[in-house]
Amino acid sequence: MPSTVEQLSPSRVKITIEVPFSELQPSLDKAYQSVAQQVTIPGFRKGKVPPMVIDQRVGRGTILQEAINEALPQFYGAAIEEHKLNPLGQPEVEVTKLEDRERVEFTAEVDVRPEFDLPDFSAVTAEVPAIEVTDDDVAEQLEQLRQRFGSVNPVERAAGDGDVVTISLTARKDGQDIEDATAEDVQYTIGAGGMLDGLDEAVTGMSAGESTTFDSTLVGGASRGEEVEVAVTVSAVAERDLPEADDDFAQLASEFDTIDELREQIRVQLENRERLEQAGLARDNVLENAISTLDIEVPEKIREEELEARKAQIENQLNQAGMDLEEYLSQSEEAETPEEFWADVEKRSRDALTAQMVLDQYAEQNEVPVDQNDLTQHIMRIAQQQQSSPEQVAQHMMEHNHLPEYMTEIRRGKALAAIVDAATITDSNGAVVDLSTLQSDGSLAAEPDAADEPDAADEDGEDDDLSAESPDSPESPDSPESPDSPDSPASPSSATDESDKA
Repeated sequence: MPSTVEQLSPSRVKITIEVPFSELQPSLDKAYQSVAQQVTIPGFRKGKVPPMVIDQRVGRGTILQEAINEALPQFYGAAIEEHKLNPLGQPEVEVTKLEDRERVEFTAEVDVRPEFDLPDFSAVTAEVPAIEVTDDDVAEQLEQLRQRFGSVNPVERAAGDGDVVTISLTARKDGQDIEDATAEDVQYTIGAGGMLDGLDEAVTGMSAGESTTFDSTLVGGASRGEEVEVAVTVSAVAERDLPEADDDFAQLASEFDTIDELREQIRVQLENRERLEQAGLARDNVLENAISTLDIEVPEKIREEELEARKAQIENQLNQAGMDLEEYLSQSEEAETPEEFWADVEKRSRDALTAQMVLDQYAEQNEVPVDQNDLTQHIMRIAQQQQSSPEQVAQHMMEHNHLPEYMTEIRRGKALAAIVDAATITDSNGAVVDLSTLQSDGSLAAEPDAADEPDAADEDGEDDDLSAESPDSPESPDSPESPDSPDSPASPSSATDESDKA
């Protein structure tokens, strides 16, 4: 099966494939069998109609079309493998020559990964914030734990800071109630913020059954940004009764005997959390700095499809949040104008595609393996994120043919881990950050003692494999604070459709 490749651009090729009819014969036989099972012709049993009769009754052209459509993917795939191409999308196929019983020629234009040289990853540097857990951080977490174990008790007195009040709100403009700016029997903690400016001052000192008004600015809905008068009525006042932060509380709220042990465990958990965040930033920054030195042409069609998918995701999130882009931007620091916001989304989209190409090429050049254990661990992570069972995820994967995508995700994660390991990462204090001992919970694996080091007999490579597998890049679920959470360059996602998740 002769085939040739014409380079249309650095990222697009035209493949011309000539297929002798001898190689098309199996597909022709299959087409005849399929049609014979479908047609009813007097004098012949179903499925036993000879090809010559089918040609006369159905038409030779119908058979040829069905046979060619069935065979094209096989011939196209063989040409891709023969010329070692890396397609980035679906091909545009056209049959350019059909000589019955002689040969068929077709062309396929497709976007491909352009050729480029990988950078020297050992020369890449990145900086991340230092891990810093203060006594105030520990105290804040301990306070939240006390809140969980506390109680709320009704009181017959005026409301004060920290009290929980049950209130009803009505916003008015020019003496008229605003329909979508009312709320009934809402519980609010004085001093917590997050509702309306002036609310804390208005309800402080009020008792159950009292009402007042105050001026404020609406922060949502159709009247967002309007200056209004708000009427508030307090129907109940309650105070929080929190347990003392002592040894008894530590035994109630944890497995520890003393409050000092509980505080130390909180500190460790906060450090682990920050260590995971630091590792995620390290991976992002390493790959971002690496691709910043490259000039890779991302195919226009692929870039447009990726951008449209991201825009659709953002608009869907905004709709679910009940706000438009301008309203979102007024509450965030991502961009000042919609034009700046979309320009940033386009850049991140292009960077993510570039990162995917870099990781794929690294994985190929270095023959990064993916084994059954890698797949099992990946499925277990997805199951944990989706709060389902590994069996459900595996079944979904097989039903929707997500195995190739999962394998690509795993391979990219392992490639990224190797790239990060080669780079130099420091924190804001100048200390070197080593991710090689980082565990999935954010803790660090213990360094082996001298007694645990392999002896000379182990160094011949014949004994146990002591090498640690590189971790995949961490999954980065969408942030609830931002409607746009596109994949960072260091964490390119699979093409799994959101609509068919388990």
